Amino acid sequence: MQNLDRRAFLAWAGRSGLRIGAAGALAPALLAACTRSTNSPAPAAATSIAPAGGADQGTAIVGDVMDFTLSPHGWPGAFGAVMLKLHHGIVDGADVYFIRTDASDQDYASKEGLVYVPKLAGLKTKGLSGEAYVITNGVPDQPVVLSSDPSAPGYTPAWRIHEARWSGRAEPLTSVKQVADAAKAGDLSIRARGVINAPAVKWAGGELPVDPDLIEYLGGGQLIEPPDTAAGMVTFKLHECFPASRYIVCDTSMEPMAEGMHVAYSPELEGATDAGATGFVNVFMNGIPGSGPMGFQPSVFDATAGDPAWSPYWDHMTYAWASEQGARVLRSQAEIHEARDGGELDKFPGTPDTDGTVFTVNCPVPVVAANSFGT
Repeated sequence: MQNLDRRAFLAWAGRSGLRIGAAGALAPALLAACTRSTNSPAPAAATSIAPAGGADQGTAIVGDVMDFTLSPHGWPGAFGAVMLKLHHGIVDGADVYFIRTDASDQDYASKEGLVYVPKLAGLKTKGLSGEAYVITNGVPDQPVVLSSDPSAPGYTPAWRIHEARWSGRAEPLTSVKQVADAAKAGDLSIRARGVINAPAVKWAGGELPVDPDLIEYLGGGQLIEPPDTAAGMVTFKLHECFPASRYIVCDTSMEPMAEGMHVAYSPELEGATDAGATGFVNVFMNGIPGSGPMGFQPSVFDATAGDPAWSPYWDHMTYAWASEQGARVLRSQAEIHEARDGGELDKFPGTPDTDGTVFTVNCPVPVVAANSFGT
């Protein structure tokens, strides 16, 4: 990744009124979002969330949501929390735990309580998705057989999901090769069910980190509690976004951003844009202070979660007000483009540090709710 020319960026920042500290240091929120982090997050004590309360707060659109709260509960950060069911997988004999949120097959999405996302179908091509095999009549506690995890160079959270069924006596399966061998022998029948979004949370040698302070959007990680594999649950920070969405952050296609955001690196997700499987997220790096990734107003999606045009895989766009005096809350991509075309906003594909290179972030929406910011 190439850095934006420092003098050019500082000149732009001076024209636009971006807050810059002593010796030309960028505001801490911008540095947190745009630079490589070298700090290892410390372990955090468990923090329980309150019962979600009523549907008057919001509505879970993913069936694996076990609990949620839209507002802080015992922590200072301007975000809520969502507890999701953990699923057990296995990769070449090693355990991996993941969540499920979206699917390209409408029948499968309905049956499993996932968000129907037609755009994910573009990732069926080999190399753009991994392989996941659900053994419908397997041995007791048979994990889902997966082809990779974040420790592998070809990891992606997008999986071609297959339902596999034994024709005779079931045997334990611990690798994709064993599945293929059993199918070739005629012992296992396999039915493809489209593509699902199922990001890994814990794997051999690693897991998503917990934020020990729960103050900032990024902080030390996106988890509020460590993954509880015994109970089968994990609790994420839950962030507000326009229009009417609450989302979590799981992984990204650019390694330096993954390190800085404390999420998984998913290199194969880079091909999702050309496959037509992504949408856009519009992030503000100045303007009205708020709960967004860079410390300003919440981000804006290009579509509402659950709409046919929506995807949990977002191509990241950053915007800055040319004059912060004219900053106002923008609630739709159309409003953002109008302000951009009118010269009020400067656009940075990716972030200023990526020199025009766009990266993709996997941010599923498990809960929808009316926006509270700016009201």
